[in-house]
Amino acid sequence: MKILNRFMAISTFAVLGLLSGCTKSFEEINTDPDALSEVPATNMLANVIRNTGEQFGGDVDGYGTFAGYIVKIQYLDYMAGLTPTNNTYGNRWAACYYNNTQLKDLLSKTEESADAYKNIRLVARLWQCYMWQYLTDGWRDVPYSEALKGPESEGNILKAKYDKQEDIYPAVMASLKAIADEMTGGFGTDEIGDGDFIYGGDMQKWQRFCNSLRLRMAIHISSVSPELARTTIEEICTNPDKYPVIDANAHNCYLTWPGAAPYYEPWYNNGYVGKRVDNFGMADIFIDHLKEMEDPRIGSVANVASDGEYRGYQNGAASAPPILTSISFIGDRYMNNAAGFTPFFKSCESYYIIAEAAMLGYNVGISAQDAYEKAVRLSMEDNGISQAATDAYLAGKGKWDNTTERIWWDEWVAQFKNNFEAWTLYRRTGIPSTNYPSLNSIYGDAHNDQPFRLPYPNNEYLYNKENLDAALTNVSDYVWGQQMWWDTRTGVN
Repeated sequence: MKILNRFMAISTFAVLGLLSGCTKSFEEINTDPDALSEVPATNMLANVIRNTGEQFGGDVDGYGTFAGYIVKIQYLDYMAGLTPTNNTYGNRWAACYYNNTQLKDLLSKTEESADAYKNIRLVARLWQCYMWQYLTDGWRDVPYSEALKGPESEGNILKAKYDKQEDIYPAVMASLKAIADEMTGGFGTDEIGDGDFIYGGDMQKWQRFCNSLRLRMAIHISSVSPELARTTIEEICTNPDKYPVIDANAHNCYLTWPGAAPYYEPWYNNGYVGKRVDNFGMADIFIDHLKEMEDPRIGSVANVASDGEYRGYQNGAASAPPILTSISFIGDRYMNNAAGFTPFFKSCESYYIIAEAAMLGYNVGISAQDAYEKAVRLSMEDNGISQAATDAYLAGKGKWDNTTERIWWDEWVAQFKNNFEAWTLYRRTGIPSTNYPSLNSIYGDAHNDQPFRLPYPNNEYLYNKENLDAALTNVSDYVWGQQMWWDTRTGVN
């Protein structure tokens, strides 16, 4: 109930936003004497975190399809167009900029008393960086340096230019390092308040998220900016007290939902509430891999089909399976829990990154094998797998084989539900190598791969077309063309 009440606090923010629209002549009669004249900073943070979870946590088939996890088994229209609409990925784009605008407002309103709001300002700046990472990894080149500068005092820039991902990444990583260094100097004395739906005001856990996000961005660019990647990862791994990371499941950056209307976990809301769970099935390549590897996580990520077997379905098949229940649905842990979670960063990801860095020869203070096995154990624990089953997997099909591919394959399994990052893993590494494009694309066989990016939203075509056109010179059919800066794969189009 306490969590639900915290979520309900968002309504205060909405009401106050409406009040701010009162004209001067109606100020007296339209002002509620019992209403707050200023939105509390914790409410603003709460609004952003909730919005992030709703917008980015609700994609069941979208990124899940791109990453090779989930397919549509009813209403097979998903891969029919991939054209930009504000009803799909345009909402994700808008959410990133809306959230950053709200956080910028929070920072502006607390600037004069920055010392008194140190902790919440640190979290606000950190979440801004997460939004920028999400934006550029989704769309590649996006408005960054001129973004959020609409006020006349800041340039009156209503149509922002598009910055290259090559320039955005170092800038965001520099911001994250500045936040990390400030955190090493000590936290503030302020309470973040009930708006911290993730860590409940625990600044040490926010510090871990900051450094883990630095790890993520660094490993992404390890093939294209190896020196920045190496120095960032080594700085963190050789100074664990100064730069702690998310290294236990108790530190996971998860938004746990209240589980009462209207704040259901988004996958549950997209499935069980409306009894639409049979819209989505498990992808054949995912189920086949889990079965081949004798991976005990299969029982967590998927349910058995009606005949008691685990069975997946083809991405973009021309028709639905004759019997929907012959295909495995998404596991109850991930979809049948109204009070479930939206993951932003899992502890196992830290160790998969460290294992990969060790294979690259970075000084990370641990062997690739030990980091890999630690990652596997954390993932198994997070999925409720017993230690005995975990031991059997690591001694069997999941045994360390001294290859980076072993790390990537297991990370692919472990990232389930964190589908956006799993899609990034695929675009960066080519794992799962069994992934394939939709069999039912309107582009026929013009493209041999899943999308490289998300489509730019309609509003950019309508209101920022000149700047968008410059970015579109490298885009083909909305979501292909130039690959991400960090995507060095060859032979894909």
